[in-house]
Amino acid sequence: MADSAEHDNEWQAAATTVLKHYEIDPFELKRITQGLVNLTLEISGRDGTRCILQRLHPVFDQSVNHNIDVVTIHLADKGMITPQLLRTRSGDLCVEHGDGIWRLLSFIEGRTLNRVEHSGQAGEAGSLLGRFHASLLDFDEALHVTRPPIHDLQRHFARLRALLVDHADHRLHGVVSDLAAHLERLHLDHRAPPACDPRLVHGDPKISNILFAADEDVARCMIDLDTLTRMPLALELGDAFRSWCNPLGEDHSEAIFDLGLFEAALEGYSKEARNFLTPDEISAIMPATFEIHLELASRFLADAMEETYFAWDATRYASRGENNLARARGQLSAARSLARKFAAAERLTSQILN
Repeated sequence: MADSAEHDNEWQAAATTVLKHYEIDPFELKRITQGLVNLTLEISGRDGTRCILQRLHPVFDQSVNHNIDVVTIHLADKGMITPQLLRTRSGDLCVEHGDGIWRLLSFIEGRTLNRVEHSGQAGEAGSLLGRFHASLLDFDEALHVTRPPIHDLQRHFARLRALLVDHADHRLHGVVSDLAAHLERLHLDHRAPPACDPRLVHGDPKISNILFAADEDVARCMIDLDTLTRMPLALELGDAFRSWCNPLGEDHSEAIFDLGLFEAALEGYSKEARNFLTPDEISAIMPATFEIHLELASRFLADAMEETYFAWDATRYASRGENNLARARGQLSAARSLARKFAAAERLTSQILN
């Protein structure tokens, strides 16, 4: 408890110093603990102003703020609700303090979900993501590239294989090795998605990155835009559907791919996006969705071997390794569920989008 209090004092002192660079007189700082990556604080000003202060995780650099700034200005011009960066007194997008990069964002009232509870939420999520993609069709500014493409199944497989060699004495080696072999067998049984041109996308459209209205199941805006990138649209949709169509959430070792949630999400998306999807993009959606499950399982198995993760549930798991192992099992369980329903999911995709 003393360590926690000391840590709280550290970020409170740093945040107070950073806020002196902005036109706000804060009287309350409240930590938002749901996010896994950035330190996020809700700031209340004495004049009633509310905003979000974040300290970026070291995996990100200042270039993500440029991307967020230019993209959210474009989204706002299109009538989309979106958080936007607030500039410092000197006009900067962020503040460097200590060993961290801090930024201030406009506040949008709402709530986030850890899992989709019913088809109405899935439909709203799909509709919002469709509007998001449609709004960016004519965005032509250059983004500052901050990381390699995240979706590369063979690269993740190669990393896992190397770790199984390098960590042969790890306590989880046996179970991880067995699951890795099962993972690769699943991959061999399914076709790869066709190659498609990249589009500007969110990059991490999981359900917790969608802000819903505080008192109703209406999806208001996409949040956590550090992952903005250009990549094939099917990979973005696959990442969305693997999150939205698993009603149990990511931390359960047994998971399913729910066709009812998938149909609702795809119906919502199609209302906004049917006119700009190409035939290749449509045919790539289900193979990409299956691959995303395998990719995440591979990443979580590798993280289990390295005992790494941004956060872990110490109340349920003895270590990061066990937490990651459960998450990997969940993705594999959902992949097996999708494999059994793959033909039906493809029929729905064709019926709804064609």
